[in-house]
Amino acid sequence: MSLLDHLSAKLAALSAQSLTRQLRTADDGTAPRQRVNGRELLMFCSNDYLGLAAEPAIADALAEGAHRWGGGSGASPLVSGHSAAHEAVADTLAGWFAPHIPQARALGFCTGYMANLAVVTALGDEHTEIFSEQLNHASLIDAARLAKAKVTRFPHVDLDALRTALAASTAKVRLIVTDAVFSMDGDLAPLPGLLALAEEFDAWLVVDDAHGFGVLGATGRGALEHFGLRSERLILVGTLGKAAGLAGAFVAAHTTVVEYLLQAARNFIFSTASPPAIEHALLTSFALIDGPAGAQRRANLVALQVRLRDGLMALIDRHPRLGWSLTDSSTPIQPLIVGGNAEVMALAAALEAAGLRVPGIRPPTVAAGKARLRITLCGTHTAADVDTLLAALGRAAAAQEQAA
Repeated sequence: MSLLDHLSAKLAALSAQSLTRQLRTADDGTAPRQRVNGRELLMFCSNDYLGLAAEPAIADALAEGAHRWGGGSGASPLVSGHSAAHEAVADTLAGWFAPHIPQARALGFCTGYMANLAVVTALGDEHTEIFSEQLNHASLIDAARLAKAKVTRFPHVDLDALRTALAASTAKVRLIVTDAVFSMDGDLAPLPGLLALAEEFDAWLVVDDAHGFGVLGATGRGALEHFGLRSERLILVGTLGKAAGLAGAFVAAHTTVVEYLLQAARNFIFSTASPPAIEHALLTSFALIDGPAGAQRRANLVALQVRLRDGLMALIDRHPRLGWSLTDSSTPIQPLIVGGNAEVMALAAALEAAGLRVPGIRPPTVAAGKARLRITLCGTHTAADVDTLLAALGRAAAAQEQAA
């Protein structure tokens, strides 16, 4: 068998399991309504939770930054790529998280994936045991695989199982690693309990707040603000390409931790710094997150979550034979668990035919038999948008139930 035949056979196997992925082309910027492959769709699939990606003030700031700083950074941060704009973003984030992390300092990265790889591989040496949450994001899973440390996975939000594992550990350094908001379920990690275990067993707690930053907390600081946590053991990873509406990521931690990452994190040392124009625009994004506009959009998100969840529960009650269910989510991520791969893709296709884009999520992203629609809300969606989605789902459910 030739190499191409080998790959063709693997592609055919994916297709037979309804696991083929498809690349779509957007014709304009991300927004609740977006032209995709030449057709306008009502979108429920973006992580742009506050709708800032299309905010004119941020676009203006990005253009201003490009005129001031040019298109790229030219080198890694430690060579010549760290600009005053990068420093201003880091200083702002350090100030934001100072109430939660003593002597807080922030360090920027190009993506959240790179930030997670940097933290876990730099801290996860041969003296370390990593305790990784079962439903962690792929970047944290890959980071644990690349680290030199022993890796122990603990069941989803199971503090008792984690306690048992920590008590059995003989490692010199212990690293508890978790998402704050689980990206495919929308539920929250029990961060107060995890931090209590970190304190009890002398461990670091690494929190990936990709889907909480900008959304959770009274001022949008994220999961640490939401739970009111404070500890020098906290190492926070945040993403700036979701609720912040731009690109990049950061790590916020005690200044000693950040200094060590600056010296040891290969993803930071050997990567070209993010464009300073983006950093310049992030300062406008932060002002919006922190101000009345951010507060209003977060309030709208909460109202939309309640409206959508109530509607989905009523839909499930009307069509019990379909076996649909919801996760325990109180965030803009509201998954509808359908079950089979073919079934969820048929449902996603029916919605797209009706003018709505809601992606079907299948293994290995989620467990087998737990394929789902990953419905995500944006602060610039309207109640009418949610009602349109619920009506389309109702029609699709009735058609599927009748066909069955």
